[in-house]
Amino acid sequence: MIFGDTPLDDAEGAVLAHSLRLEARSLKKGRVLGADDVTVLRDAGYASVVAARLEDGDVAEDAAADRLAAALAGTGATISAAFTGRANLYAETAGVVLYDPLRLDAFNLVDEAITLALVPPYQAVEAGQMIGTLKIIAFAVTGDRVLLTEEIGRRESPMVTLKPYQATRVGLVQSRLPGTKESVLDSTMEVTRSRLHAMASEICHEIRCDHATDALAAAIDETMNQGARLILVSGASAVVDRRDVVPAAIEKAGGVVEHFGMPVDPGNLMLIGRIGDIPVIGLPGCARSPKLNGFDWVLQRLIAGVPVGRAEIGRMGAGGLLKDIPTRPMPRSRRRSGGGSDATPARAPKIAAILLAAGQSRRMGADNKLLAEVDGKPMVRHMAEALNASKAASMTVVLGHEADSVRAALADLKPSYAYNPDYAEGLSTSLKAGLNAVGDEVDGVIVCLGDMPKVSPTIIDRMIAAFDPVEGRAIVVPTRRGKRGNPVLFAKRFFEDMARVSGDVGARHLIGNHEDLAVEIEVDDESVLTDVDTPEALAKLRGTGR
Repeated sequence: MIFGDTPLDDAEGAVLAHSLRLEARSLKKGRVLGADDVTVLRDAGYASVVAARLEDGDVAEDAAADRLAAALAGTGATISAAFTGRANLYAETAGVVLYDPLRLDAFNLVDEAITLALVPPYQAVEAGQMIGTLKIIAFAVTGDRVLLTEEIGRRESPMVTLKPYQATRVGLVQSRLPGTKESVLDSTMEVTRSRLHAMASEICHEIRCDHATDALAAAIDETMNQGARLILVSGASAVVDRRDVVPAAIEKAGGVVEHFGMPVDPGNLMLIGRIGDIPVIGLPGCARSPKLNGFDWVLQRLIAGVPVGRAEIGRMGAGGLLKDIPTRPMPRSRRRSGGGSDATPARAPKIAAILLAAGQSRRMGADNKLLAEVDGKPMVRHMAEALNASKAASMTVVLGHEADSVRAALADLKPSYAYNPDYAEGLSTSLKAGLNAVGDEVDGVIVCLGDMPKVSPTIIDRMIAAFDPVEGRAIVVPTRRGKRGNPVLFAKRFFEDMARVSGDVGARHLIGNHEDLAVEIEVDDESVLTDVDTPEALAKLRGTGR
């Protein structure tokens, strides 16, 4: 890759290194300069720009990120389309993240421009939570480095996998001493139940008994007979030795004690044993609290089907100091009982799609253009199918003119619907109806037109991948050769402004009003510019195909 001051004669096809705000247009960092851009730069008095030019064998940042993410993401991990050299990995479902730290080191040591950051190994994550981010630092990297890193990511199996939680029947045995309050045992049961619910599991049997070896052994045996596949024993007094009451009861019930103690605090006095293939855990006292402790780490792995033995517990010391201390001001209290901290984990943005399909299509004559056949199906169905196949979290179709017919064309796709009784007053009324139907539980909306049948799921996914209000990308608009098209993605912060629009216009003016928060993604075809407003346009579309 050649980087530096680039004469305009050599700038076409180069990647702009720094954003430029010109009178005619703004050119953002990372833009691949086209002939029109070079002309605009000349007219603005530029003779050269700082840019990067790819050489033979180079792989552009987004292409490199897409390849590497696809290579290293295994079962349970989903990936976003790359944008500015970044591709994120997300958890497909709740579970535990698995990878080899040494393999991650090897990946990151290939080239300084290729970086991969992951959550800690064995981290418990929620569905949709970000588990890693792959970033290509430079505008391009050499093909041989991509191949080498790709091989490390793929090898015999992909580097990063997620083990989902497996619904497990769990038994809880609690012992009591004279003076033990039932309210304490009730609280322990509720805290444990909440932990398990976060992992799709439940307490199938709970029993209380005296804190004595024979009584505990009988309670454990009864719990096994009730079908428990994991048994938790909460002793009235902490286990202090392998020969104490709880481990003795496990052995009397026919089991073995595999390990006592763990290098995690809170959680040091945890005991793990086994009766046949059923794990039995002697709970440390801290397990009565909903705060994160070493027991959580073991429970999460076991319910995800990840083996836990002496060696695995012995390696938990790195990061094992979980106590709240003065230098860590944020307490590790639970957002909900059973695991995690107050901090909201990074996750994939929840983007709702609004498909505007209420208009009268006056310029088309008597026919409703949205129902016109294109490649064997109604025009509006093309965009609906693209949204269904994309990473959009939901799809709301706004109906109005010939609502029943439009609904019938989309029925099997099972979108949500919003009816706009004021559709004759223009596009803005449909936009408001869609926003009202979407609700507040989303991060943004992608506003789509029903007469743009060529837009693909890939374009929609690229737009969602580019969306990041924290980094100043609160509006995402696709472009073709520098010309802005549709659909457009808006962050939630703009909903009020969008709802104030009136007449037969949408919210595109917000892009110009907030250029600093808008990001463009250049696409490879005319789909984002192709809408069908006239019979001539429809005839042309039918002649060229989708």
